[in-house]
Amino acid sequence: MTKRNLLAMPVVFLLAVSAPAWALSDEIQVYTGDVAPVGVFNLTWHNNYTPDGLKLPDFPAGLVDNRSFSGVTEWAYGVTPWFEAGLYLPLYAVSSNRGAQVNGFKLRTLFVNPDNPTSNFYYGINFEFSYNARHWDEDRMTGEIRPIIGYHFGDVSITINPILDNSYHGLSRLDFSPATRIDYAFSRDTSIALEEYDDFGELRGFTPRDQQSHQLFAVVDHNFGALAVEGGVGFGLTPGSDNLTLKLILSQDLNGLQGLFRR
Repeated sequence: MTKRNLLAMPVVFLLAVSAPAWALSDEIQVYTGDVAPVGVFNLTWHNNYTPDGLKLPDFPAGLVDNRSFSGVTEWAYGVTPWFEAGLYLPLYAVSSNRGAQVNGFKLRTLFVNPDNPTSNFYYGINFEFSYNARHWDEDRMTGEIRPIIGYHFGDVSITINPILDNSYHGLSRLDFSPATRIDYAFSRDTSIALEEYDDFGELRGFTPRDQQSHQLFAVVDHNFGALAVEGGVGFGLTPGSDNLTLKLILSQDLNGLQGLFRR
């Protein structure tokens, strides 16, 4: 996938991510401004496991992070060189306190600069809308606004996603959950990265530091032809964070896969 241009994007589309960053998550990823080529379907499979996490749910009916597995299959389609549409379905979890659960679905619209693949400076914005099961989020409908800002310094790239999570309770209740990535490309197919995922709380008043979520991930990316693989290990930096989280992301161009099966 490839990420670029911000033409006419409806800010009215306040859509997205589900639970707060310190709760169990279906997607742990920094968006770097890539979109699927026009007319191409892409499947990304997100998988996360927390061998050592928070022992109490974020709300009474919620899932416990500790020793829980979560993820989602993300279906994306390149509509134009600057617009990608996505569907997350199914969102799922196997939690230590409630067993196997289906958590809802998400819709996504990603707008980028079409010149991103050839520019050092890259940018975009992603909007999502989530419909949540009651055990996944206290709010049935939630949203996300995810700006994308990045720069290539030769083989090193820095990307920032200053994310605002929306529970539709007013602007002051938007939750500030930025994600940051610094990566180094060894080759066209292999890179290593440090990623940080933070949740400071609502804009009306940030959560006390020890209750905030801050996780630092060591990540390796490698492309095996049309299959992209990303693996990472995350470590909690505050008492309000999961101590240890593992993630595995597999991404495949489905058009290319179809051609492979024809051979």
